[in-house]
Amino acid sequence: MTDPLFAPVELTPPDIAPYRRGNTGIDHVTSLSAAEPGPHVVLNALVHGNELCGAIALDALLRMGLRPTRGQLTFVFANTAAYATFDRQNPYASRYLDEDFNRLWSLEHLDGRRDSVELRRARVLRPVYESADLLLDLHSMTADTAPLTLCGRTTRGRDLALGLGYPAWVVADGGHAGGKRLIDYGNFAEPEGSHTAILVECGQHWRTETATVALESCLRLLLGLEMIELPANGPRLRLHTDPQRVVEVTEAITAASERFRFTAPFVGMEVIGRAGTVIGWDDARAIVTPYDDCVLIMPARRVKSGQTAVRLGRIVG
Repeated sequence: MTDPLFAPVELTPPDIAPYRRGNTGIDHVTSLSAAEPGPHVVLNALVHGNELCGAIALDALLRMGLRPTRGQLTFVFANTAAYATFDRQNPYASRYLDEDFNRLWSLEHLDGRRDSVELRRARVLRPVYESADLLLDLHSMTADTAPLTLCGRTTRGRDLALGLGYPAWVVADGGHAGGKRLIDYGNFAEPEGSHTAILVECGQHWRTETATVALESCLRLLLGLEMIELPANGPRLRLHTDPQRVVEVTEAITAASERFRFTAPFVGMEVIGRAGTVIGWDDARAIVTPYDDCVLIMPARRVKSGQTAVRLGRIVG
């Protein structure tokens, strides 16, 4: 298997300069409305500046001239400052400039006095996200893991993910110890209500297939909501997909030391059959599976103290 830390960059970053002005008064945000009422759907890309698949999908939809037949459809290119620094010779360096955009979504950060490139952008985009009925956040992964949808803890998030019928893995989790993700922000994470957000991890960062998954996810959402009609010469959905499986995360393993290491080169979604299996070491502390058929979700390739090393999950459906 190719080491993901040295994986080739098969994707070409699209030129998003034509979308800078948009039509909302916010850079790189374009919103289209139909006469017929309907939900406000936000398609969100580039939370991390080196995750190209979402930008490619949104660029394709915009160039296609896609317009909603009902409701409102908004395209957001989020951390554009980091994206502008993307270098295919050093593709990890542009994940963010000052801090992770996807760990800032709490009132403590957004309303606090602290400043960073990512916080300034988050504060500008905050009203856009708060106005969304549905948010689809497009991401990719370091390891060559099968695509998966993170649906948070709400039943409506899980229902939306299952309604897409794709990707095959749906993961219900509560996020990271290091800070709240966008899909965990505000009304998206309230137990009751209608505001819904899901995050699709479309595959390894720079594989060609990852961009295809991102576009497929957008189209499935919009077609399922009856918000668009595809042109005759437009992209087509996959006719055959694997049955979906739901995994509930029971524990997120946060590294307590810089000496965290796994016992094998896990890539994610491995099912460890026996409880008590050692899967890693955090300094001298053994990390073991708490139950049979434990699923390893998005193990980090470069584990840092205080960050999530891996999430453990149980298959529930």
